[in-house]
Parts: sequence; C-alpha cells; structure tokens
Amino acid sequence: MLVILPTWVGDFVMATPTLRAIRRRFSAAKITFLSVPNLRGLIESGPWMDEVVTWPGGSGKSSVGRLLALAGRLRSRQFDLAVLLPNSFRAALMARLAGARRRVGYDRDGRGWLLTDRLAVPRMAGQIEPHPICEYYGHIASALGCDRPGDTLELFTDDGCEGSVSRRLKSLRIDDDQPLVILSPGASYGASKLWLPDRFAEVADRLIAARGAAVLVTCGPGEQAIAHGIVDSMRERAHVLDDPLLSLGEFKALIRRGALLVCNDAGPRHIAKAFGIPVVTIFGPTHQEWTDTDYALERKVAVAVDCGPCQKKICPFDHHKCMTGVSVDMVYDRCDELLASRVV
Repeated sequence: MLVILPTWVGDFVMATPTLRAIRRRFSAAKITFLSVPNLRGLIESGPWMDEVVTWPGGSGKSSVGRLLALAGRLRSRQFDLAVLLPNSFRAALMARLAGARRRVGYDRDGRGWLLTDRLAVPRMAGQIEPHPICEYYGHIASALGCDRPGDTLELFTDDGCEGSVSRRLKSLRIDDDQPLVILSPGASYGASKLWLPDRFAEVADRLIAARGAAVLVTCGPGEQAIAHGIVDSMRERAHVLDDPLLSLGEFKALIRRGALLVCNDAGPRHIAKAFGIPVVTIFGPTHQEWTDTDYALERKVAVAVDCGPCQKKICPFDHHKCMTGVSVDMVYDRCDELLASRVV
C-alpha cells in the first residue's frame, strides 16, 4: 500500500486516526508513506508504516526529472493500493505514475480521471462545506473497509528526542515541580493567524506570578523574532528555544512534558491533543469547524467579527480585528482554568 500524506503539520496529526485504522485493517500489508521531507520527524517513531519515502524538493525542469525518478522507484514496489489523503492533483498523478492498481481519494481539483475509487466531496449549495478534517479523512478509511477511525489523535516519541529535550530542560534549570507552560506564537499558514506578541507576554507573566509556571517559547524557522519579542516584552523570566531550533521530533517530546500549551490555530495545537496535553487555542480568520475534535482539554478563544472567518493568510482590510479583539483576560482565564483543574 502507498499512503500519500498531507503536507501540513496539523493535517498530518489529524490524519492519525485514519492512519491507525488503515494499519489495523491491513495489518499484514507493507505500507509505504509518501511525505514532504519536513514531516519525517512527526512520522518516523510511529507504528503505522513500514517505510517513509519523501517528495523531492526544488522547482523548474530539474524537479520534473526528480518527480519521474520518484515515480519509477515507487513503481518498482508494485503497489496494489494507493490512498490519497491530500486533495492535490500532484498526489493523484504520482499514484497513477507509480502504477498502483487501485487509487482511492476525493474527486476534486480535476483529478477524478486519475482515480479508480472516487469519493464525493461534501458540499452545500455547490460549495465545499466546512466540516472536521478528521471526519473528512475518516470517509476515506470507511471506503477502504476500515472501522470508523474517530478523532482521537495520536503521536509517538523516540528515546533520542526524549533524551535531547531532557538535557535541554536541565540546562535551563527548570524545576520539575513547576507547571511547564509552552507558548507557540507562530503559524506557517500566514500572518493573519498570529495573536499579538505583547499579549502572549502578558499572559505568560500572569501565569508565572499566579501559578509559578516555567515558560518556554518555541518557534520554527523564520519565527525567532516573534519568540524573542515575547520574551523581551515580559517582566518575568522565560526562555526561547532557538539555539538550536527544536526538530519536530524534539518538539513532540517537549509538548508531551507540558502542563499547558498556548498557541494560535496551527499544528502545535494538534500535537498537544495527540499527547493529552491541555491547550488554549486562539482563533482568528479560520473556520473552527475544519479542525474540530472531541477533545475535552482544549479551550478555544475567538471573537465574532462581521468580516470573518475569511480564511485569508493576510488580513484583506489591514485591521486584523479578529485577533486584536481577543483580550489578554480572555486567554489568561482559559489558561488558569485548565491549570487549576489539572494536577501538575
């Protein structure tokens, strides 16, 4: 089996119930995951595949050659079945070029002719209806004869990343008795998802003063300035984990140790859910319906605005009021509620 994975961190984590269901249904199969390279750290410690192959990078004429070379390598594996989780035309074309005899995915974006099993996309009045991505992937699992996978997210860590994070926390002299609060202020989707750094800072200061929390600020490539802006705005002591940046494997190991994650609507939110960690998620321009799960330890913070949710990467009106309307008190109160209800 070839399973072509989503490309975003959050989408991959929300696919884990379906990946688990596929492995259970096809326990004797050899399963190959096709992934973008940056997701390997999320995938490799999991039990649902036998190998991981990655898409080639680059662009232009040379990239065509690399894609054809990948198709040749996959074709040599003689796949009986390809499962397409992303909606892209590229995914369907690769499944066809790889020679998979059965190709299962959603009939959209002009790719239906490349599939053998075409699933209808849920629509309302001709438009794609917002609904949970876990459910969206779950329909694919059902089409394969799997039990309904549900929406319980799941990830795994390895000893190397666990040890690396342990050493890093020890070097920062973080007391094991302190509740570890992790701030993740970035979002690769775009600037419209970003809550204000000075407000993250104020929430962190209040959690340190009221709860004795230890605060770590994480960041991905290109997000270092945001993270340092938060720490520089704080009255209390906190740490930015950027020297070096955490790998995704290390990031998982860190989140697993947290008492609380505070973040925008981005991939780290789903990583926290996968490890049963309380999370406060700040929403701005995005439909909450797309990423809903039945997770009791999440608190969502948002304000209703007349222009949203717009799903835009950059605010089209340059006022960003869906995010500026979210106050420090709104976020702090949800954080305090989760920490108060959890033994830390």
